[in-house]
Amino acid sequence: MYRFLVVFFVLIVVISCDSDVDEGKFIVGSDYLSVTNKVLLLDTLTVDLSTIQLDSLITSNTSRILVGNYLDPLFGNVVSESYFQLTPTAYTIEDATSDTNAPNYVFDSIAMILKYDRYYYGDTTKVQNLSVHQLTQKVKPVSIDNSVKDFYNKSKLKYESQSLGGLTYKPRPIGRDSLNVRLSDSFGSALFLKLQKKEITDVNELIDYFKGIVIKSGSSSSNCVVGFGTSSVIRMYYSDSKSKIEEKSLYRDFTIADLSKQFNAIQSDRTGTLIENLPTSRFNLPSTSVFNQSFTQSGTGVMSRVSFPNLKQLQYIAAKGSIIKAELFIRPIKNSYSKSFPLADSLQVYTSDNLNRITSRLYGNDGNPVYGILNTKEDEFNESIGYTIPIGDFLRKEVLKLTETKASLLLALPSFDKGVNRVVFGDQSNKESKLQVKIYYITY
Repeated sequence: MYRFLVVFFVLIVVISCDSDVDEGKFIVGSDYLSVTNKVLLLDTLTVDLSTIQLDSLITSNTSRILVGNYLDPLFGNVVSESYFQLTPTAYTIEDATSDTNAPNYVFDSIAMILKYDRYYYGDTTKVQNLSVHQLTQKVKPVSIDNSVKDFYNKSKLKYESQSLGGLTYKPRPIGRDSLNVRLSDSFGSALFLKLQKKEITDVNELIDYFKGIVIKSGSSSSNCVVGFGTSSVIRMYYSDSKSKIEEKSLYRDFTIADLSKQFNAIQSDRTGTLIENLPTSRFNLPSTSVFNQSFTQSGTGVMSRVSFPNLKQLQYIAAKGSIIKAELFIRPIKNSYSKSFPLADSLQVYTSDNLNRITSRLYGNDGNPVYGILNTKEDEFNESIGYTIPIGDFLRKEVLKLTETKASLLLALPSFDKGVNRVVFGDQSNKESKLQVKIYYITY
């Protein structure tokens, strides 16, 4: 009797959605069709939307130096600082042909040359301030058993409070190629003498003396995070004091030779925001608790979680049937994005278990990763702006599962481990930015 009632209820829902073939909008291959086949369009499947916070996010070896901060009413104050170890291109002070003149060389200056990698997020019209500090702790992950090899967004290293140098500037990540940050002459001169006197001849001796640097955002009034390439260098300039011929200064570069020894510490203070009390990774913040919204942010490990609690009921529609196509259309909240905080052109999609642990990327039957693609074509009310995610393969596998375990989807932005982009989505009950799901189901 109970089974009959469930089947009756599901059929009523299906008929209320669309009990006919959706002609002209969806084409079913001839292999599926027969006289008794029927294609149903289901659009009332319950979708639960929530927000989760990953415990941590690996931010080392991402090939980006990320520095800056921005204040966001939705996500709070977001700050990124970058730590890295540097090594010289050679452990000698000489010119290109010989070192016979080495005793005559004198230190001129030293600077940090930061090369833009064209990434930025926030308002570039406001003045930024950054400072460079010398590390007092080796760039090595903290681990009791040496099993940890990565750095995370929450990783920190100790450094000198006194800066080696700083710069106040307006970001030009597209119009210019680099920034030049003049560093302390006393720091540069001492390092120069160590190389000149051959007191530093290898990486171990260097790290004992110069462990690396951290670049910090030094202004609370700035409102932008900027990306620089890991081809950035510290450049030490020197010249021949005995030479009577005017020539360009010689220089020695200190580079990021080991990308695993560079990472970005990305933190956010969410005090006063809707996600101020975002629970730990095993728990969700339901969209119904925050005005029918969910939140996703790169760099801090905040992700939107999508689950389908009643999916198994589809098996009661008919004795034999299958999902042949399904799409999730998820909309960003109106007025939550702007020129300074633009929408990304796509979403990355992951699968997770019931403890919100990422299990894998979501792949289609063709073996390629599934993406949410942004539709930017605006209509009068901006109702068409949103991301379309093909989820037919995922739902089909979930329906056919023999166990009661349920997988969910996690939505991330493309630069989620080396950026600070963010987006806010509406759920099925959000009046202005409503989430929709369409499932094409064939019975046979």
